[in-house]
Amino acid sequence: MNDVLGSIKKRVSYFYDAEIGNYHYGPNHPMKPHRVRMTHNLVTNYGLTKHMQIFRPNLVGWEDLTRFHSDDYIHFLRTVTPDNMNNYLRQLQRFNVGEDCPVFDGLFEFCQLSASGSIGGAARLNDNNADIVINWGGGLHHAKRSEASGFCYVNDCVLGILELLKEHARVLYIDIDIHHGDGVEEAFYTTNRVMTVSFHKYGEYFPGTGDIKDVGYGDGKNYSVNFPCRDGMDDESFTTIFRAVQSIKKCGIDKNT
Repeated sequence: MNDVLGSIKKRVSYFYDAEIGNYHYGPNHPMKPHRVRMTHNLVTNYGLTKHMQIFRPNLVGWEDLTRFHSDDYIHFLRTVTPDNMNNYLRQLQRFNVGEDCPVFDGLFEFCQLSASGSIGGAARLNDNNADIVINWGGGLHHAKRSEASGFCYVNDCVLGILELLKEHARVLYIDIDIHHGDGVEEAFYTTNRVMTVSFHKYGEYFPGTGDIKDVGYGDGKNYSVNFPCRDGMDDESFTTIFRAVQSIKKCGIDKNT
């Protein structure tokens, strides 16, 4: 069966806007959006784009972003700039915008671009126009409803999942970033419509969450799955753990992202 499925050509939708590489978090900041452009250039030069449909995402607006984020938080992101930020000192503290998540030129547009690819990709999955969707500008999984965190302002992962839930009863979210996917887990911690699975480094490491005992609450109990890993995890060990989780896919989950 796996051989048959592997022989079926997958329809891949690839979302990319060259503008995302123009944004800059500031001197010496480890988050560098121009890496998205570098990745795209590698994909192009390896000839991989000929195997995909390429899309420039349509910018999402207020209504799309506030499906998860609070109105006042999105209003703040839309209005604050490096020139006027001194007028928003209280909001900067309230929304955790500062050193790790700085105010920079074009901040709101950057957030729109990141979210647009994930929401647009989810819509193509909903319409059965794609089997696989790629958005290199996304994956900003630390952002909370009214709080920036871990270089993330708008949680495109949550917004993409909410789009999938329009057409699917349940979604399985698998996160293999070295950091715990805390923003996504928190967003769906009390629902059984989304199962979040996170493989991450654990201990004295940002964001410090993702204990194996954190399993969800209420209707969401046992729908949050955490695999905290220590330093020294090799490829073979990681693969063994990851494959064990694949059995989850047999439990009636309609779609995964």
